[in-house]
Amino acid sequence: MAVQMLMVCVLGALLCQMWSSAEEEALHPWRNQGKGVVRVKRDWIIPPIRVLENSKQVPEDLVQIKSDKIFTGEVIYKLEGPGVDQEPKNLFEIDDKTGVIRSKRPLDRERHNSFTLKAFALSPSGERLENPTTIEIVVLDQNDNRPAFTQSQFGGIVSEFSVPGTSVMSVSATDADDPMTENAFLSYSIIGQESIPANAVTKTMFGINNETGAIYTRDVGLDREVVKSFRLKLQVADMGGMGLTSEGVAIIHVSDINNHAPQFSPASYSMTAVENREDYEIGRVNVTDRDDRGTGNWEAKYFISNDPEGIFAISADPATNEGVLTVVKPLDYEAQHEYVLILTVENVNPLSNKAPNLPMSTATVVVTVVNENEAPHFREDPIQIVVPESVVPGTLLKSNIAFDPDNSDLRYEISRDPERWLDINRVTGDITAKRTFNMRSPNVRNNIYNAVVKVTDADGVSTTATVAITLKETNDFPPQLIPLSGTVCRDAGRRNSGLSVTAVDKDLPPHAAPFTFEMPDDLSINWTVIQVNDTHAVLQPLIELEAGEYAVTVFVSDSGSPVLSAYAQVNVTVCLCDSFGDCKSEVGAVLGSSVGISFIALIIIMASIALLLLLLLLAVAVTSCGRRHHIKKGTGLLVGESEDDIRDNVFNYDEQGGGEEDENAFNIDLLWNPHDAPSTPGSYYPGSGVPRGKQPLRKDAPHNLPSPIYPRRPPADPTDIEDYINDGLEAADNDPNVPPYDTALIYDYEGEGSLAGSLSSIASGSSDGDQDYDYLNNWGPRFQKLANMYDPR
Repeated sequence: MAVQMLMVCVLGALLCQMWSSAEEEALHPWRNQGKGVVRVKRDWIIPPIRVLENSKQVPEDLVQIKSDKIFTGEVIYKLEGPGVDQEPKNLFEIDDKTGVIRSKRPLDRERHNSFTLKAFALSPSGERLENPTTIEIVVLDQNDNRPAFTQSQFGGIVSEFSVPGTSVMSVSATDADDPMTENAFLSYSIIGQESIPANAVTKTMFGINNETGAIYTRDVGLDREVVKSFRLKLQVADMGGMGLTSEGVAIIHVSDINNHAPQFSPASYSMTAVENREDYEIGRVNVTDRDDRGTGNWEAKYFISNDPEGIFAISADPATNEGVLTVVKPLDYEAQHEYVLILTVENVNPLSNKAPNLPMSTATVVVTVVNENEAPHFREDPIQIVVPESVVPGTLLKSNIAFDPDNSDLRYEISRDPERWLDINRVTGDITAKRTFNMRSPNVRNNIYNAVVKVTDADGVSTTATVAITLKETNDFPPQLIPLSGTVCRDAGRRNSGLSVTAVDKDLPPHAAPFTFEMPDDLSINWTVIQVNDTHAVLQPLIELEAGEYAVTVFVSDSGSPVLSAYAQVNVTVCLCDSFGDCKSEVGAVLGSSVGISFIALIIIMASIALLLLLLLLAVAVTSCGRRHHIKKGTGLLVGESEDDIRDNVFNYDEQGGGEEDENAFNIDLLWNPHDAPSTPGSYYPGSGVPRGKQPLRKDAPHNLPSPIYPRRPPADPTDIEDYINDGLEAADNDPNVPPYDTALIYDYEGEGSLAGSLSSIASGSSDGDQDYDYLNNWGPRFQKLANMYDPR
């Protein structure tokens, strides 16, 4: 089915053209109805509809659409797209009965320059009667926007003395109107010029390209010393300069060129400098420069034209541009008391060719040196001295070591000399050796000994210097032969037979090795010494010697200057050697001898020796048994050969009181008069302090009462030993010549440091060699522990 539409434009009759398009499905349900049912052959092409922006005739009819097909029913027209049901909404509408499209509000091209709409012809039921028609609405521009500069203020720089036509800067502007129309065609102009300072320049110095906005110089006379900058008032207009206008500002600064050389002001100066000081400021010089302050055209560089030794230096103060004159090397008033310096100055940047041709500025500075009391000076520091270590005391080592610039009297002293090897003349400063040096001192490092000397002038100003004494090694010690004893195999023909000897020397090279070993002809005629290397030799017999000890004299010399030598006597043992060259024992020597006795004879000799040893052991055993105080076995446990008082064989153990557990013990405590003490050491009863041969006296009873009879013999039956001990204890308790059991004992002072561990110890003060305690083993099991304590084994 073919559908044709007739478009009527409010602006005039427009030609309709034929066009074809495929319509997309829309969101509305009626757009899909009839698809595939009505076959479209051709449609009318509607040209764009042009609408002027900002129109005040609203609502305004734009176009009417109408179908040429005759329907039996009513036709309803619909419109959709941007400006209708899409943003921006409510700009256009369509009369659903007549198909007239009209604008509802004024349009703004700067916001929306065109709209694409779709128109539909529908039946009352919503059925699409024909394909939708695309309607293009183009908004026509009006000059409703002023042009505007892109910056509120433009800035540029131009060098002073620039020639006319020099490009300075460019300005730009924009216009929101249609750039394809005259409404956006811009034109630039300069409508005003102000100089800074005001009225410094009155003529027009700059021009502008009305199309591009490029600003350039128009005239000569840009001098930064006269004018610093310009303020230009700019204008831009659309429609080629005939339309709307806007204004802007451009600031142009005149930049400096180095057209002024610095000048000294004033040209002469007087300054003072103290001698012996360095790296300090003595004064400043001033220059003037009309160029821009703080730039390289203004900054100055100073030079000293007549200071070949570099005693002075001058630099520029970056803040003030002044020249700062300093002393970099100490001055000497005695050498020179005045200096006349010639200074020159120039800029950091090269001088422009537009600057006046003037000579370089110079200034004269007179520097007067101020004298001060200077410290003495050493002619060298450290003071180098080279001397042999064996220098003779009193030898002059160094003289004329210091001087005073002020010609003052000097006093010398040694402030540090750890070995006290040096002496110094306090007036002349002559350094002499106080004693012989020793290179092995811990204060000598790398053969150098360091000391410190001090010199003071008349005003008390002093200085010190190090004395570095390099010690040269001398030949002070002769070499010493080692070893001084050894063994040599008897077989002189044995390979490697001989005693290897060497030498040691306390001296250092070259006064030590190589050593020379010699054999004095008149001292050792049967021996020779063979030099092996620089440090070793071999001592060998010339003939086969008998086994035994030999004293061989060797003469050893070093390589020092002068050569030192020493004799050494080597004790050599000549012996029979085994296959390894080691000395064999006596038995091995006999067995290994080819001229020895037979084996059977050797066995007989060894058996005889063993028998003699056995007899010797038996004799010792018999002698030991005879020392048991002649105790006779079989006659009782305590039976002896003598009838003497048995108390002479009982030892006291320094018990000075009793206890509950000791009341039944056999105890003899002795009390004696200390005035009767003998003066001979060792003449006391063991452990008691009582002199031997003296009967202790009882202090609380008459001395002339007789003592009771003590039991003399122990019973023959060991079971009666308890009765025997009790009888002796009772007799001792009733004896008036001995103290009672609980009486305090008084002993004579026998010195300090007793061997007894405590009073309860049973250790006797006498020597174990004086008594034999073997008989304690026969007293039964009660005395076994005591017997074990006195067992000599």
